[in-house]
Amino acid sequence: MNTPAPIAASSASSPLARLEKTHLRLGFVALSDAAPLVAAKLLEFGHAHGLTLELCRQPSWAAVRDKLLSGDLDAAHALYGLVYGVQLGVGAPRTEMAVLMVLNRNGQAITLSNRLADALAEHRTLRKALATLGRKPVFAQTFPTGTHAMWLYYWLASQGVDPLRDIESVAIPPPQMVAALADDKLDGLCVGEPWNALAEAQRVGRTVAYTGDVWPDHPEKVLACRRDFVDAHPNTSRALVQTMLEACRWLDGAGHREEIARWLARPDYIGIDETLIAARLGANTDTNSGTVTPTSPPLRFFDDGAVNYPHPFEGEWFLTQFERWGMIDARADYAQIAARINQTQLYREAATRMNVAVPGENLTRVLIDGEVWGRGAASAGYARRFSIRR
Repeated sequence: MNTPAPIAASSASSPLARLEKTHLRLGFVALSDAAPLVAAKLLEFGHAHGLTLELCRQPSWAAVRDKLLSGDLDAAHALYGLVYGVQLGVGAPRTEMAVLMVLNRNGQAITLSNRLADALAEHRTLRKALATLGRKPVFAQTFPTGTHAMWLYYWLASQGVDPLRDIESVAIPPPQMVAALADDKLDGLCVGEPWNALAEAQRVGRTVAYTGDVWPDHPEKVLACRRDFVDAHPNTSRALVQTMLEACRWLDGAGHREEIARWLARPDYIGIDETLIAARLGANTDTNSGTVTPTSPPLRFFDDGAVNYPHPFEGEWFLTQFERWGMIDARADYAQIAARINQTQLYREAATRMNVAVPGENLTRVLIDGEVWGRGAASAGYARRFSIRR
């Protein structure tokens, strides 16, 4: 195991004695983008910040949600959209939530059954390919308000397929996706790695799109907790962000993606062949040198801090999509909701103490269908701009 070179902390770091809580239970689901939590635990990055981390693998995103709400977990690796759904009471008791930081960008994919992938190659358009099935196709995502559902729906709509009318959408925990595809229960799925890679390795499906094609460098998993945890434990929350920034930075180091792939392969974490994990983890990517070999948009963890800032406008986008797909009624306060959930001040304090640059906020995103989203974009009426919607 490599000895990590920690980020130099400034003299402004809080004394360890001031932490309100020092032992934290962190939840995660078996996915490659849980790497920051695994690295933080195995390299004990938390010790320098007064924290002891206990990782708690969860069988599904619903379990992550429930244990965050019950207090069994202090914080978790979580789907961005899950946090926002809970905040609004969609599919769960309404609870004030907090996004502490973004853990990664990109790293998810859309995989089709072999039959449907062959039809797509032959007919060139997804609508024509789906027509060959002779029935309503079934696509899986991992959680109703989660990122995978939003990427899948957006991708389908960009191909002229209505996800509310033309397909049946089901939620399946990530580790169960490949078996469902192999049993012909699914025609397609959207999930994080390494499950797309495993589907291809087992020859039960083929990846046809990456979520980084839908929204280049999109935010994906976040470090999430209840808002009352942040209110009661501000110093602990800040120390946790500092710990995770250290882990994310370590993942960008030369050779560290290969090392984390070996750790993730352990039964306690993901429990599949490390070569499948490494294949789409960006094991041959050195972001410090600028060398990128994967054909998919690279899974990003740090990039000198550019990955991790919890931009409220990015969270606001998920609210527009909830409206688009009929999960919530139109509201005029999306910006205010996002500003309350995303703990930008706490993040800035943690980043300053770790000498990590905070990126600028004047950013614009261009999605797969040419739609533009950025800071200051008018969310009112945005969902109604799409021809395919509820």
